[in-house]
Amino acid sequence: MERVTDTVTEPPSEFSRVRRLPARAAYDAATVHGILDAAMIGHVGVLRQGRPVVIPMLFGRVGEDLYLHGSVASQLLRGLAGGIDVCFTATVIDGLVFARSAFHHSMNYRSVVIVGTATPVDGDDKMIGLRSVVEHITPGRWDEARRPSDVELRQTSVLRMPMTEASAKIRVGGPADDVEDLTLPIWAGQVPVTVHFAPPVDADDLQHGIAVSPAVARLGSPGPTPESGASAPT
Repeated sequence: MERVTDTVTEPPSEFSRVRRLPARAAYDAATVHGILDAAMIGHVGVLRQGRPVVIPMLFGRVGEDLYLHGSVASQLLRGLAGGIDVCFTATVIDGLVFARSAFHHSMNYRSVVIVGTATPVDGDDKMIGLRSVVEHITPGRWDEARRPSDVELRQTSVLRMPMTEASAKIRVGGPADDVEDLTLPIWAGQVPVTVHFAPPVDADDLQHGIAVSPAVARLGSPGPTPESGASAPT
């Protein structure tokens, strides 16, 4: 039987309310933050010349602020730099759900949708944003790497997006087959999906004798599962 999260509170606005399968919705900061921290990549949607454009993008989070970054040559970021409305999404796939009927096949997932205004940052805020992006990819890596140079900082845009309107949606559990299909001789269940990192591969031009850094080595260590992690629904 399908289970859904019971962490459901009121949305920050009617615009952010989850309308399809609202029992799967959550609006609390802990759930939203946990999903963002678990997601490896996000997607940013804007209107460009009246047409929707969605771009995959690395991101970082510091408290209630989301940081986005990219080359200053990016058309998307040139538009964002003036401070415009954007929609940011991130999804973590936790499993494939196989039902007896094709209609009830599904996925177990944790997703976040955030709407708001992204504006450029500079100075210390820019460095905080860049650090958050690097640390989101691999915690601890910022302190192992060289800091960005002045030239690199000029070539990179960093934008901050307050997470004032955010909603999460979560599905967990097995298939929700119709009662009349339960006796069909068809396998039903779920196949969990987990992220697994292969062993690190040295760069071709890496100097001899340099070992894999601790932050990178930790990528191969077992992490929290959706059932045991802090970001998992209860």
